[in-house]
Amino acid sequence: MSAVINLEGKVAIVTGGSRGIGEEIARTFAAHGAKVVIAARKIDSLASVAASIGPNVHAIAAHTGKEEDCARLVTETVAKFGKVDVLVNNAATNPYFGPFLDIDMGAWDKTFEVNVKGYFWLTREVVKHLRSRNATGGSIVNIASVAGLMASPAQGVYAMTKAAIISMTKTLAYELAGGAGIGNAVRVNAIAPGFIDTKFAGAILKNESLLNEVLARTPMKRYGVPHEIAGGALYLASDAASFLTGHTLVIDGGMTVS
Repeated sequence: MSAVINLEGKVAIVTGGSRGIGEEIARTFAAHGAKVVIAARKIDSLASVAASIGPNVHAIAAHTGKEEDCARLVTETVAKFGKVDVLVNNAATNPYFGPFLDIDMGAWDKTFEVNVKGYFWLTREVVKHLRSRNATGGSIVNIASVAGLMASPAQGVYAMTKAAIISMTKTLAYELAGGAGIGNAVRVNAIAPGFIDTKFAGAILKNESLLNEVLARTPMKRYGVPHEIAGGALYLASDAASFLTGHTLVIDGGMTVS
C-alpha cells in the first residue's frame, strides 16, 4: 500500500489557530480531509478564520495556560465532531525579550504555563480520550522552535520552554508507543521552525539589524512562511508517518546547520 498524505476521516485540534502557523495548519488539514477545531483565547478572530475555511472547521475559545480550559477544549471537540485523532500543540507566548537574568518571575511563569504546561495538559486529555475509545493511529504534533536547539540570546526563557517541549516529545513518544502491553500507539513528534513571517516574530522582522543577523545565519537567505510549516505538520499527523515517533522535524532554511 502506497503512502497517502491526507487526513480523511480524522478530527484535529489546533491551538493558536487564529493566525500565523496555527491558522495555516488548520487550513491545510481541512483541505486534506480533516474536521478541525481551532482554539485561542479570543473567539472573534477564531470565528472569522473558521468561517473563512468552511463548515468542517469549528472555533472554541480556550486559554491553554489554564488546565480547566484544556479539559473543556477536548470535551467540546468530542461533543462537536464525535472524537479527536490529532492534536497540534501550537499556542505559545513570549512576553519578555531581553537579557536572560533580567526577566521577572511573572513573565517566566506565564511562558511556562502556556508553552509547557498547556502542551502537557492538552496531550494528557487527548491521550485519555484516545484510550477511552480504544483508538489507533492517534498523532500529537508539538510546535517547538530552533530556539530550543541552540543558544537564543534575548529569548532565554522562551528557548527553555521549547527545549522542554523537544524533551517532552521524546519521552511521551517512548511511553505512548504501544509496546509492552501499554496500550494503543499514539505517535508524538515535534516541529522546530526557524524564523517564520508571523506576528509572533514581528519584533525581529521589524528590526533591520536583527533581521539581517537572522538572514546571515540562514543558508537559504530568507525567512519562512507559515504554509512551509503546515506541510510538515500534515505529514506528521497523517498515516504516511505511521512509523515515525519521537522525531523533531527542523524546518529552518538551514539555520541550525550553518
